[in-house]
Amino acid sequence: MSQQLPPNHTPKLTPLNQLIFSSRWLQLPLYLGLILAQCVYVFHFWVELKDLIGAAMGNIDSLNHILDVVTVPGSIRPTKLTETTIMLVVLGLIDVVMISNLLIMVIVGGFETFVSRMNLEGHPDQPEWLSHVNASVLKTKLAMAIVGISSIHLLKTFINAGAYDPKVLIAQTIIHTVFLLSALAIAYTDRIVTSTYNQSKPH
Repeated sequence: MSQQLPPNHTPKLTPLNQLIFSSRWLQLPLYLGLILAQCVYVFHFWVELKDLIGAAMGNIDSLNHILDVVTVPGSIRPTKLTETTIMLVVLGLIDVVMISNLLIMVIVGGFETFVSRMNLEGHPDQPEWLSHVNASVLKTKLAMAIVGISSIHLLKTFINAGAYDPKVLIAQTIIHTVFLLSALAIAYTDRIVTSTYNQSKPH
């Protein structure tokens, strides 16, 4: 009969195993770098929002900055804040938010999965998805987030469809479809793996 270890017993690792296992902390600077990237996105979001509000209030400099951002080369540049311009700016803001959400999933989920437990159980602000996160779940959520980001970019292209070559529209649609199919394939594969694992577990 195998000896049962106490619940709080920590197995003793050899120096080599300890070195290899501790190497996971080399990822810490990567996650800290992503936090800095998140700060850049927050700053960019507020700059764009400030310009949108300024343009709505009649500020010419803010209007010109927005038009420089949303006007596609080859299209007619509007002279005032139009509904289409507002829509494009808002879609850009949503795009920033979705990329920021993607960063949060990578930072929190990746650190929890590959580096160290954060002991958030019972915390009122613990993300719902973090309670059952693993490498497969994280990969599926990242794939779906990328599909959402791609959808925003495709919608922005379709709004300005007249300024794009049909080949560009077709190429972007195909790329988005590939992202969607890839996400579905990842989710389906994860479902098969999870189902197989559950069936193989002793009852």
